[in-house]
Amino acid sequence: MTGTVIFLGPSLPADEARARYPGATLRPPAAVGDVYKLVRDARPTRIALIDGYFERMAAVWHKELLWAMEQRVAVYGAASMGALRAAELAPFGMIGVGTVHAAFRAGRLTDDDEVAVAHLPEERGYVAVSTAMVELRAGLALAHRRRVISTVVHDRLVALGKARFYRERTWPQLLADGAAARISPRALDGLAALIAARRPSLDVKAADARALLKLLARTPAARPPKPTWKMQRTWFWERFMELTE
Repeated sequence: MTGTVIFLGPSLPADEARARYPGATLRPPAAVGDVYKLVRDARPTRIALIDGYFERMAAVWHKELLWAMEQRVAVYGAASMGALRAAELAPFGMIGVGTVHAAFRAGRLTDDDEVAVAHLPEERGYVAVSTAMVELRAGLALAHRRRVISTVVHDRLVALGKARFYRERTWPQLLADGAAARISPRALDGLAALIAARRPSLDVKAADARALLKLLARTPAARPPKPTWKMQRTWFWERFMELTE
């Protein structure tokens, strides 16, 4: 295999990804071992990590991404798990794209649950059934800029959203939590109207995934030079390779 492989799930519909970048190979969200096995068996020119598993199975390991880069595979990340790993591995050459990655890289976001969502299985298109905290933040920030909600209400709603388990986060749930916390009905009604009108534009993960696809589509796939660093072959790495045979 040559070219580009993209690990994608709930952040963007697969049909849209194929339309935006027909030359890529799409894979399901990455779990631990998936990047290592792909590079070991197929050695693509570059990998784009957008979505990965958080809870149902172990997340993609930093070290397998480092190993991929050591094998002269360009590794990109955006939107969700890819944004996290790109921020963490930027010093080693992983390329991050988008606003979510920038927020993690700058330290404005630090928790994995900021990008986590519950979603349907592959046969249902990985459709998200909860709302990422980064999207809630984007909507609340817009409402604050538009003076729909005050600074105090903004901060209270951010705290209420953050207090929810990621699988429970949705706009209706946040509005219900706001009402239970006795936030002004006028403020909540204004927020609900704004979200209903602007919802698609608040999906920052989808926007970042599109930005990454645009970058990949306009940039020829080329194998990068060998990095100047060398990954340490620890006992854990050797055991990891044995378990993924």
